[in-house]
Amino acid sequence: MDMFKKLPHTIIENILCLVPIQEAARTSILSKEWRYHWTKIPKLVFDEETFQVLGDVSDQRPRKEERVSNIQNQREGTSYWCKLFYAFYQILLKHEGPIHEFTLNVLSDETCDEIYHIINYALRNYSVKKLTIDLTWAYLLPLSMLSFHQLTDLHLDNCDLGYRPMTFNVFDSLTNLYLRDVDTSKKTLLHLISSCPLLKSLTLMIDDSQGFDESLDFEEYSLTNLFECFPMVENLSTCFSITKYFDKDGVPQVLPTSLIYLKYVYIDEMSFMYEYGLPFLLFLIRSSPNMEKLKLRVNADRYCHKDPILQSQKCSSTLKGCSDILLEHLKVIEISDLWNKNTKPTLDFVKFIMSKSPALKKVRISLHKGGHRDDGLQVSEVLLSSQSASPMVDIIVENDV
Repeated sequence: MDMFKKLPHTIIENILCLVPIQEAARTSILSKEWRYHWTKIPKLVFDEETFQVLGDVSDQRPRKEERVSNIQNQREGTSYWCKLFYAFYQILLKHEGPIHEFTLNVLSDETCDEIYHIINYALRNYSVKKLTIDLTWAYLLPLSMLSFHQLTDLHLDNCDLGYRPMTFNVFDSLTNLYLRDVDTSKKTLLHLISSCPLLKSLTLMIDDSQGFDESLDFEEYSLTNLFECFPMVENLSTCFSITKYFDKDGVPQVLPTSLIYLKYVYIDEMSFMYEYGLPFLLFLIRSSPNMEKLKLRVNADRYCHKDPILQSQKCSSTLKGCSDILLEHLKVIEISDLWNKNTKPTLDFVKFIMSKSPALKKVRISLHKGGHRDDGLQVSEVLLSSQSASPMVDIIVENDV
């Protein structure tokens, strides 16, 4: 115990930030000196999955599938929700110092007013720099959250930004923006991203089943409109379906102004079986002259009815017309979930990249679990026999069958 008493305040604070908030609160029984340490930690994580609500068996957290199927009925039929949010409120009321990081991760619905009050209360002192809101249904966020100049990191999952582009102020400190399954309009999204002049890392994942509320947009937007919003970004993670929503002019060859700071690109659900697949990748490559790492997770294309042979021939023909491309800084390319119809055009693309990347050091291919055991050997043979502009390339093929 004497050892704990001598610990500097910053060390104690760091320790308490690493454990769940309830465990941090329990350290108050260690000694008088420790009684109030937990009330001053700058990081609060309200994660329902790790939060324990005291009470009898009927008060305990319903199973996830029950809550997802009918959250409102679960909230009306048990006191679990009341106790959970009451516990959140008690922690906020007892907290004394500034909150620099705040996370709220709960299963909810759009009628859950407690979420609105918890977010507003946590942000009341305008000290939060890193904010994470991870919900189940798209919940309309309070307007107060959209005027935080000091935010450096904003992570929104299953949230509703609505249609209110004029309410955004400039997030002049924001460097990391993560948006997944966010309900909004394209106009609002573009306004939000362009309001972050220092943005370095952007994650933009729009699910095919969700997308944008087209009724809120009165004009169409292009990929150029989108990509010109983040000229300073160094790390970009997005999904291929973004081409579906920003398709005013199809896929351009290159941006008017290159993304000279962009070094890492990740594309989820990438597909070479669709018309815009390969053109979208080539557009990104041409527009990112300093790219160092390219990572793709390939879509299985179970529902694509295009002829794989014809589409593969089309991809090969397109690549032959790309003599202008040179990736002088690319060091790593990774492909995951390689499977069936995408195999031939994907490997043609990788071979093309190898022939255009003099600084390439590693090629990593992970096969889809539904493939055959010999697929890995065949992929390895194709790549090892391919021409490479780099004298030293480590080719790794992983078969997860």
